[in-house]
Amino acid sequence: MCAGMFLVLLDVTIVNVALPGIGRGLHAGVATLQWVVDGYVVAIAGLLLAGGTLGDRFGHRRVLLAGFALFGVASLACALAPTVTVLVGGRVVQGVGGALLLPSTMAVIVDVFPERGEQARALGTWAAFSSLALPAGPVLGGLLVGWFGWRPVFWINVPLTGIAIAAALWAVPDRRGDRRGRLDVLGLAGFVAGLSGLVCTVIAAGHGAGAGVLAPVGGGAVAALAVAGWSAGRSENPILPLDLLRRRAFLSPNLVALTGNLIFNGILFVGTLYLQDVRGLSPAAAGVAVLPLAVPLVVLAPVAGRCTARWGARGVVSAGCGCAALGSLLLLGAARTSGFGWLLGGFVLLGVGAGLITASVVAAVVAAAPPGRSGLATGVSNTARQIGTASGVAIFGAVAGAPSGPHFVSGLHLLALAAAAAWLAALAVTRYGIAAPGEVPREPVRMPSGTAAAPK
Repeated sequence: MCAGMFLVLLDVTIVNVALPGIGRGLHAGVATLQWVVDGYVVAIAGLLLAGGTLGDRFGHRRVLLAGFALFGVASLACALAPTVTVLVGGRVVQGVGGALLLPSTMAVIVDVFPERGEQARALGTWAAFSSLALPAGPVLGGLLVGWFGWRPVFWINVPLTGIAIAAALWAVPDRRGDRRGRLDVLGLAGFVAGLSGLVCTVIAAGHGAGAGVLAPVGGGAVAALAVAGWSAGRSENPILPLDLLRRRAFLSPNLVALTGNLIFNGILFVGTLYLQDVRGLSPAAAGVAVLPLAVPLVVLAPVAGRCTARWGARGVVSAGCGCAALGSLLLLGAARTSGFGWLLGGFVLLGVGAGLITASVVAAVVAAAPPGRSGLATGVSNTARQIGTASGVAIFGAVAGAPSGPHFVSGLHLLALAAAAAWLAALAVTRYGIAAPGEVPREPVRMPSGTAAAPK
């Protein structure tokens, strides 16, 4: 289960360092390179809740094995891709495999370790191991690209997924799922289509598309999301849990998580292009240069968990938002010929902020969910994060433009200011919406059956 989570997160970060090499090798511009990242992330974000539902219905072992197999086959297709279109298609299929994998890894651990103490230790190991993908991705990607080119970034997944499948067949018990109720297929299709359409609209707008393209694509995305919301309100097993999203104490930490991933991954995307294409660093050096973003997150995640347990999530998340806002402002010092110190200082503070926020908002989400719905609550939280990642790559890439263009660095400065403002908005949401220690949320939660549940 640790290997599955590690692989899915690794493919979010390892590809960023390879993007300049992919662009040169397959003659792809920035708009297309954004889809190399977003095709993967949008598929995960759109299908993550469905992956958990399918695991509940058909058994998590079967869905887990299907996810590993799909991920491995898609990685092979990416490694062999003759064109960037094939590569983006392979990344989408990779994301489908990841969406099947992620919920099942946690569900299998909860199932195999039912005792509360050992379950907590197992989940802690799972979270810590998976977090290593954040610093490992840029470094490993930089070394592979520097030595062998960009294709080994995908080749490496093929043997690893084969080993993981063999281990899962040996270690994971095969237990039946519960097939009662109908899957909200219409809501799922509307959610995926709407999310993909919104990302496509942002990317197209940033690269000069006219109203003749933006109006139908954006309007279609909004219509698809409206269909998803309508279906969720009528379905017995909705993909979107509207009753939870109406709850302020539940919605607020998810908004903070979405904002955090949007800024973190957006800066990682444009920062990697800046380091290689503007400052001329090698892929390996660029991978090392972005470590200050990732290492504090891994180191501080368990510390933030302990602080949250002692003082509550509101204070820890607030401190993280403040650090990240200051780190965003330091990026204003980056220039075409100088500013490495400002950039690395900004990366450190952004990593510290993310490290304080990540575990704390998950704790706030679970605390705001009614008893018996913590699994769905964490699924919504993971989905919000992936939506943030997809949106961040789309928005930051669209604003900054091509690294060879005259306005890339000024676009980076504009994004730094916008990121600082977004962190301050997230701080306001935190103070307003995340419950303080001992404070009980007042909003009732309406369960799917129509009965009101007492707030936790």
